[in-house]
Amino acid sequence: MPKAKKKQLVGMVYSMTNEAVNNQVIAFRRGINGKLTRMKAYPTGGGGTGTTEVSPATPQDGVDPLASQDSLVLSKDTDFLFAVNAGTNSISSFRVAASGALSLADVEPSGGYQPNSLAVFGNRLYVSNVGNEANNYASNISGFRLERDGRLTPIPGAIYTLSTANAQPANVVINSDGRLLVVSELTTNRLSVFRFKSDGTLSGPIINESAGAGPFGMYFLSGGVLLVSEAGSNALSSYTAAANGSLATVSASIPNGQLATCWVVPARNERYAFTSNAGSGTITIYRINNDKTLEVMENVYSTAEGSAANPIDIGVSRDGRYFYALNGNKGSISVFRIERDGHLTRVQVLRDSMLPVLGSQGIAVR
Repeated sequence: MPKAKKKQLVGMVYSMTNEAVNNQVIAFRRGINGKLTRMKAYPTGGGGTGTTEVSPATPQDGVDPLASQDSLVLSKDTDFLFAVNAGTNSISSFRVAASGALSLADVEPSGGYQPNSLAVFGNRLYVSNVGNEANNYASNISGFRLERDGRLTPIPGAIYTLSTANAQPANVVINSDGRLLVVSELTTNRLSVFRFKSDGTLSGPIINESAGAGPFGMYFLSGGVLLVSEAGSNALSSYTAAANGSLATVSASIPNGQLATCWVVPARNERYAFTSNAGSGTITIYRINNDKTLEVMENVYSTAEGSAANPIDIGVSRDGRYFYALNGNKGSISVFRIERDGHLTRVQVLRDSMLPVLGSQGIAVR
């Protein structure tokens, strides 16, 4: 029997309007030169927050209303896309065609109030919920099982509090072997680690103190090292994670001299990491050494407008060649070519995006 042909996937970038009445995912086709062309808008079936911030603990400027990384994520095989609807306390799942087109598969209550971050591993999806004023911003995470058709089923009993009742989650991530889940807590300066059980439920949290103030974005490298950006320290840290959920610091709060260092992603070869610094309008390039220590290489502006742009959510293409940054006060997306030495060369700033100038959130790249 001949082998089945691999489906040819069109390169895509997705971002989210976060509009209060009708949240939408905007799809962009990625050309062979990395440049983007707007394709179509897809309603999520829920509502966002617009420019309203999810918590009084973050600046009320509309630039990053969900105060999170990974509000929009693709499954590893890119067959599914998931989005939060923080205004209607729900999450949406889409089926993703080879062409990049989306079809809404399900909308489910998030298990809390104001969902802001998602992590998927295999058929398990977890969401962090900030809470709201009525419940004193009681935060939690909740788990779902992903069905083959994209529907989401809540995992019985899989709703967990964090290190304190009102810790504000900024990001939820799962490690490369699917055994650990980590939540960064922006207001407690903690990293709460949960361990997976065989049925998809969790034990924990194991509470770890962050190396620096304001842990925000996170990314697990393939070898299990965890990168954490720090909005308070304006720095990047790296950790090793033990099976029992304890984190050991490798590089502690390596500063970049910028402001609002909130998001982090690595290059595909994991030799470099990139942080976006909304307060400075810049992207920082870090070198990841063989021992997983970190050092700053360079800061580059997201747009030619310099510090006037506020880059927030960021992503790297699956082929490792291009880097994308959502500019949170412009409604634009900056496109960079990733050079072999890790440096970034800007090739486009897409302004005709259909994204709101303020309030847009999330970026997912394939």
